[in-house]
Amino acid sequence: MAENEKSTQLTTVQKFFEDGRKRLSLTIMAGESGLDRPIRESAINRPGLALAGFYKYFPVKRIQLIGYAEYSYVMSLDPALREERLEKLFATRVPCVVYTRRRKPSSQSLALADKYSVPLLRTNMITGHFANAATILMEELSAPKVRIHATMMEVAGVGVLIEGAPGIGKSETAIELVKRGHRLIADDAVEIKRVSNQTLVGTAPDLIRYYIELRGIGIVDVRRLFGMGAVKATERIDLVIQLENWVEGKMYDRLGLDEEKIDILGNKIPAITVPVKPGRNLAIILEIAAMNNRQKKMGYNTAEEFNKRLM
Repeated sequence: MAENEKSTQLTTVQKFFEDGRKRLSLTIMAGESGLDRPIRESAINRPGLALAGFYKYFPVKRIQLIGYAEYSYVMSLDPALREERLEKLFATRVPCVVYTRRRKPSSQSLALADKYSVPLLRTNMITGHFANAATILMEELSAPKVRIHATMMEVAGVGVLIEGAPGIGKSETAIELVKRGHRLIADDAVEIKRVSNQTLVGTAPDLIRYYIELRGIGIVDVRRLFGMGAVKATERIDLVIQLENWVEGKMYDRLGLDEEKIDILGNKIPAITVPVKPGRNLAIILEIAAMNNRQKKMGYNTAEEFNKRLM
């Protein structure tokens, strides 16, 4: 992998709040000064036991969720005891506290959020639905990431990451693929996120999204030239194609029996090496490679079938 740049940044409450405004219907009620707090664990916690006074195994690094049950319990307490329990919760300096079902935080909660700089958020979502959606969002935000020098396309429904030395023809091949009806994900730089042990997702940095650089022409806006159907914001990475200059005498795979895999963020992705020389139509070759990869995933391997016939 060329020019890898791994991301080690922690997710913050600010990022969670910004991404969750629309997805999670989040609003902020108090504690704005603590929006830069890091969230060190992606799981969501409902602090029922903590509000009851038990803190032995309290997950202080997680977002705390006050649902209907927790809210009803707190409001049933004697005012003095309620203030004591709430203060103990906020004093742990958790990343943030979220009230669901548009429950209105008490004046005590608002004051404590400001006192300890713990952002207090509110959503109109049902508690269970919010917990599921927030967990998915947190997994996305905290997923391991890497940025590499490459081009990415969706070809026949297959996410193809195209690697190769600068000037080898990645961008020109991408334009030809777009003209053949496929979609651009990113050119020059691809941000890769590991969303599970089996899945890597690629996207473009915001600054260069939907742009391609063609030497001799300059920057091209693919979305404006070819329409919205020619671009896509993100795609799963199913195949890595490594372009290299043709080396005379080098033995290249001619049957496709050798299955190479490349490691990206701990995930093994199928990879093939395609030699480049004048006269080869790279767009068609990559198109066939993507279709062949999809066929393999569906259970049919042409190389193995052909080998059986030879045997």
